[in-house]
Amino acid sequence: MFNGKYSKALTVILIIAIVAIIGLLIYVAVDWYRAYTTDADTTEGLNEFDGYINNIISNNETNNEEGNGTILDPEIDENSVPQNTTGGGTTNNKPTYKGFNMVGKIEIPKINLEYPVLEEVTPKSIEVSVAVLYGPGINEVGNTVIIGHNYRNGTFFSNNNKLSIGDKIYLTDLSGQEITYTIYKKYITGTNDFDYAVRDTNGKREISLSTCTDDGSERIIIWAQED
Repeated sequence: MFNGKYSKALTVILIIAIVAIIGLLIYVAVDWYRAYTTDADTTEGLNEFDGYINNIISNNETNNEEGNGTILDPEIDENSVPQNTTGGGTTNNKPTYKGFNMVGKIEIPKINLEYPVLEEVTPKSIEVSVAVLYGPGINEVGNTVIIGHNYRNGTFFSNNNKLSIGDKIYLTDLSGQEITYTIYKKYITGTNDFDYAVRDTNGKREISLSTCTDDGSERIIIWAQED
């Protein structure tokens, strides 16, 4: 009788272990597939953004040629940029990604990160990329907060915990201007802390990156300022 009960117990444990392993494998497969599709979709979004910028540059060069007979300055002419495209304002002229307006592109070489920056934070927008939560806008004077999920699979801001003081962040806005920012502060804070967003930058361009810790109980905050 004892051996029979013992065998039944082992069988139950074995079944539970098999179910747990299958569940884990399914979770890993789904997580991998989500990361794979995110990377593929991101490439499409970045191509859309780069095409938009190249079109602005091309139009600017054409305008210079028509007006002066030669290209005097390859930099962006502000008059060639659609109105309200460099900050957080709303316009139909902005490039879109997954139905959301893009206002910039963020690159962090240290963690091999490159994503479109979306205009506003909504539950749906931050499922597809990173987005501006607060501030004057990409590459504007003041502190602009960009948030992204930590899915722990390498997408979005999942690897922000690997960043260190001195690492570089590159932001390109809708005028084609790329600004280099250097990280100078990194810390963990509570979910209700918003002081990092409303801080005074003394007339400088700064950004704050925000994402959750692995267990979701706190926030990893990164401050970076223009070089």
